[in-house]
Amino acid sequence: MQRSFLEMNLAIFRGEDPGGVLWQPRLEFWYAVNKKRGTLPPEYREASLLDLYDDCHASVRYFTNPLRIRRHRVRVREEWVASNRLARYYETPLGTLREVVHYDEWGLSGYHDEYKVKEAQDLRILEYILQDEEWYWDDEAYQADLERVGERGAPQFYFRRSPLQGLFIEHVGFERTIYMLHDRPEEVRHYIQVASKEDDRLYDLLCRCPAPILNLGENIDAHMDPPPIWNNWLVPYYRERVQQLHQAGKYVHIHVDGAMRPLLPHLRACPWDGIEAATPQPQGDVTIEEIKEALGDLVLLDGIPAVYFLPTYPEEVLRQCAERLVELFYPRLVLGISDEIPPDGKIERVKMVGELVQSLR
Repeated sequence: MQRSFLEMNLAIFRGEDPGGVLWQPRLEFWYAVNKKRGTLPPEYREASLLDLYDDCHASVRYFTNPLRIRRHRVRVREEWVASNRLARYYETPLGTLREVVHYDEWGLSGYHDEYKVKEAQDLRILEYILQDEEWYWDDEAYQADLERVGERGAPQFYFRRSPLQGLFIEHVGFERTIYMLHDRPEEVRHYIQVASKEDDRLYDLLCRCPAPILNLGENIDAHMDPPPIWNNWLVPYYRERVQQLHQAGKYVHIHVDGAMRPLLPHLRACPWDGIEAATPQPQGDVTIEEIKEALGDLVLLDGIPAVYFLPTYPEEVLRQCAERLVELFYPRLVLGISDEIPPDGKIERVKMVGELVQSLR
């Protein structure tokens, strides 16, 4: 009997033969952008996102996030300071932090024009904000999403980044964080200690939750996280959390979607089960063979460069890449796009890969 995508997904992480290649691209952004700008292909104009997945013979990876936060003393308010720029204010007894997020023309993704932490003393306010949070699990939302997605995949979702990676990407910005690490190391170290302690409540909740596979959505890039930062600041945190999640019976993978070459010898410094979004050449800086040598028997999630779904590259190059990934990684493979198909990518190619892996079952 042919296994469902959900059963295949779990079998891969258990170290079993899933009985076929699981094709699990992330199609949410492609669908949302094309639907909003009115450029969905005619055959998908009345289709739901799940209809699109089904037509592409594809499994669903990310479900609605059921984690929720209550705040007791911190007030968060928002205002639009331009048509595409949202200011968010975190008002606390210690002072107010402000960030500004600049959204794309479709309002679907954004980047920071202004980070909430401007100088080292602001870290104390950020600590207060974290200490004020109360995490809880929205089981009604989780169960509704299980019903919605069905057997299309094992439920997964992103949650908060590690303390230092959060400073780089969400709170301070990379350049300013590097200066703080050099000029004000004690303040940064104190923040990371406080933030790590506050994460205990989040991870206690994750350990108790019913989701079987958890993703450290770190967005690792060797230019931002070179070996000294990786080994000295990130790995100790990852080891503690992955061991904690393993003891609770969870499978864990980490999102490494940037440059990889300097980190290849260090990827197995933690006992996680897989690496997500590793990107080979020509988009990344490593070959598929180098990724395989570095990962060993870890699960690879994704592996096909997103640029291969653009008309710039011949379809045959995409096909050969998919076949090579299967040859090297199966059965420790969740085949996907590293890390998402661009809005102008050809959805016909996503379906082509789905049909290809159907033939490999």
